Amino acid sequence: MLYRKYRPQTFPQIVGQNHVVQTLLGALKTGRIGHAYLFTGSRGTGKTTLARILAKALNCADFGKVGGDFIEKPNIPCNKCESCLAVNNGTSLDLIEIDAASQTGVDNIRELTDSAMVSAPGGKYKIFLIDEAHMLSKSAFNALLKILEEPPAHVIFILATTEPHKILPTVLSRVQRFDFKRLTPQEILSKLKAISKAEKIQITDDALLAVARSADGALRDAEVALTKIRNIAAQGSVGEAEILGILGLIPSSYHPKFLEFLASGDKASAIGLIHEIHDAGLDLDHFAKDFIAYTRSVLLSNVNPALSAAMYGPGIHAQLTAFKTLDDVKIIKIINAFTTARSQIKFSPIPQLPLELAVLQL
Repeated sequence: MLYRKYRPQTFPQIVGQNHVVQTLLGALKTGRIGHAYLFTGSRGTGKTTLARILAKALNCADFGKVGGDFIEKPNIPCNKCESCLAVNNGTSLDLIEIDAASQTGVDNIRELTDSAMVSAPGGKYKIFLIDEAHMLSKSAFNALLKILEEPPAHVIFILATTEPHKILPTVLSRVQRFDFKRLTPQEILSKLKAISKAEKIQITDDALLAVARSADGALRDAEVALTKIRNIAAQGSVGEAEILGILGLIPSSYHPKFLEFLASGDKASAIGLIHEIHDAGLDLDHFAKDFIAYTRSVLLSNVNPALSAAMYGPGIHAQLTAFKTLDDVKIIKIINAFTTARSQIKFSPIPQLPLELAVLQL
């Protein structure tokens, strides 16, 4: 899998989370290391990857005295010393990774706390990485809370979660929280271009941009999709049309066309397009979701053109301005109608029916 092969191994390689990276580097430079961190954000944004990099850095041979040149080195951590290589190979005794989705009980946490009392075998710190931390039971959280209140000096906890609201408030009060943001399509595109070049995948920029947009801010999802595409690309260059077919994506041209039908009151053409999408085997829920997002973009473009240009870039913004004469109240009605319709698709005996009714109601 490409996402494993090209997983970042140093702080500078992390994409789109500069606010987190700079704070952690500052802590390493000053020596003010926290005893517990919470990394939270949507899937595929680098939480576990950055946790492993931090764990490597803490025991890296280059991480010497405070005030040294560790932060100024081009590669942080070095990935050459014995400690770094052990983490990369999955053999480190100083980094203990726990999947809270499968180890949710209080007994698992008690084993963890017993292990925490023992000094780090190889390095200075023993780091516990608890992935999917929100899956821990209440009793397990209470057991974890005890050691978070009075942790040994050599122990650091890193909790990673996609659902921070499920973490007990008493635990949240004892950790340093870092919120990971969704990556922009341009940030994802930049990484996909680098991977494609390294793997010699013949794929157009438009096709890569379609992959980046479909990932919904998750770099890992985009890299998984590129893995799938690589097998097709071996037979020749891949363009946007092929990508749409491979990944089952809705062509972006459908959204302005559908909105134009609704704006002009051409219900026959609008319903015809819904049937075309359904007959092609494309996901109507996906279409509805993307159409709502597109219509929202049109609304933002009408309300605040400067913000729209900054968010979507000059090319897409110019396309959105084609609907500048469309009344805002009408746009809001369209968004509300299709938001309701989308929520009904999975319960409808006829998948396209909620979208058809939304067209007729408008």
